[in-house]
This record gives sequence, C-alpha cells and structure tokens, in this order.
Amino acid sequence: MLTNSQINPLWNEKKIKNYLPHMTAPEVDVFLTKSDLVIIPIGALEQHSSHLPIGTDFINGVEQCKLIAQERDILVAPVLMAGQSPYHMAFSGSITLSAETIIKVHIETVESLIKHGFKRFLFMNSHGGNSAITTFLVDQINQKTLGIAVDFGVAIKPYLKSDNNQKPKVLDRHAGTGETSDSLYLMPDLVQLDKAIATKLTLPKHLENMLSEVINEEPTAKLLFLSEALKSKETGKKTSTIEMTKTGVWGELDPKEATVERGAMNINNIIQATVKFIDKWNDLIGN
Repeated sequence: MLTNSQINPLWNEKKIKNYLPHMTAPEVDVFLTKSDLVIIPIGALEQHSSHLPIGTDFINGVEQCKLIAQERDILVAPVLMAGQSPYHMAFSGSITLSAETIIKVHIETVESLIKHGFKRFLFMNSHGGNSAITTFLVDQINQKTLGIAVDFGVAIKPYLKSDNNQKPKVLDRHAGTGETSDSLYLMPDLVQLDKAIATKLTLPKHLENMLSEVINEEPTAKLLFLSEALKSKETGKKTSTIEMTKTGVWGELDPKEATVERGAMNINNIIQATVKFIDKWNDLIGN
C-alpha cells in the first residue's frame, strides 16, 4: 500500500465511468459491446473575467458530458481544449484556433473512433463562438464519413423544460450569472466568487438600441445582434470583448448574484433532456 508521501501530492482525480482518458483499451472493447455512441465537447480556453478560470468552457463541457455518461452508455471523448476566441485576445491567457484547425482535429478524431467501431457522434458545443463550426463539422462528418453526427444543442432542445423565471431582464451572457451559476455546480473549487466584478457595458449605439428586443428573444434582433457583437477587434466592428467591457464580463448583472441552486437546476435539466434524446435515438435504431 502506497503512503501519501509516495504519490503525487497534487493528484486527486478519480476514475470516471465511460470517460475515454481514464479507460484502458480492453475497457473500450467492453464498452463497444454495449454502445457505439460518443459525445465530444467542443470548448475554449479564453478569459472569463476575474472569477472564472480560462478553461471554463472546456471544463464545464467535459463535466456535463461525464454526468450524462453516468446515466447512459455514451463514451466521453474530449480531444481539444481551445476553440475559436479571437475577440478575447486582449485578455492574457486566451487562446484562439482557426475554424479549419478545429474542424480538422475533430474529423480526424471521428475517423479514428470509427476504425474502432464507434458510429454515432454527439457534438456538445460548450462555447458560443464555436456554433457555426459545430454545425459545419456535423455536416462534414455526415457527408464524408461512415459516422452519424448530430449537434447536441439541436438534439436536446425539444426535451428541455422551459423556465421563464430564470430568463434575465438585462443582457447576461459571457461570465455572467448564468455561466457562473453553472460553474458553481460543475467546478465549485475553481470559482472565485469573491473576485467577481460587475461591469458597465459599452456597445455601439445601434446595438444598444436592439438590446431590449434581444433580451426578449425577438428572433430577428437576436440574430442581427449576435452576428455583429463579440467579434475580433480586427473586423472594425468595435465589439471585441475589451471594447465592450473592461472586466471581461459580457452582461449587466453582477456575477455575485449567481447561485449553485440555479446551476444545479440548469445542468440537471440538460442531463435529463439528453437522456431522453439518447433513449429516443436508441429506440429508433432498435438498440
């Protein structure tokens, strides 16, 4: 029996069921006798103000996938931490990759897993800036490989329970109360809520004029707002993060208003919706 002095003092990770980085090759073989389904989170390494870690999108995505994999047999296979984040590059530590790189890495991942016998792929985009990439990636896999891929957000949407009580009355997005609440539930030791700072947003006037309709989910206003807002400084749109918020929080609420209860409710809603989708997919193909 090893004593504490004989092992890495920083090690505290426990083996997680169905989590590929923890599995042995024989364990993957056993898994394949039960399921050919894989979930791959696509995250980011980017600033999340002073209270959330740079790895928030990646870590939260992986943790959600792990929780789903305890409910159903689905292989959790994260392969890339960074995503597309050019608009955050004014903040130290942020990393951005090209869309071409992200797509190439994930297509080669799918091709590798197909060789082992996996066939179905669920892509969880846990970073808004990867949305278009995820849509294109799913299409390319379906068009060019033996795999069958679906977009996680699209897949679970019909099964989510709506909760109008949690919808903010002001803009509350990146590193705001929603994301902070989810983080308090998923990775509590990495949230420094005492360091959270409320911000004052500075938006181009025409985007500021759209805000009330965006907050009320008016589809055209939201589409146009997100097409222009939060874009690289090099585009000249004046909507990079640093041009809109000096703290890195893209929202008008104080992140200190986040609660673990709100995070738990949101994440459990997502998990249960995913379980229902997986059950339906399995049922439709006779698994």
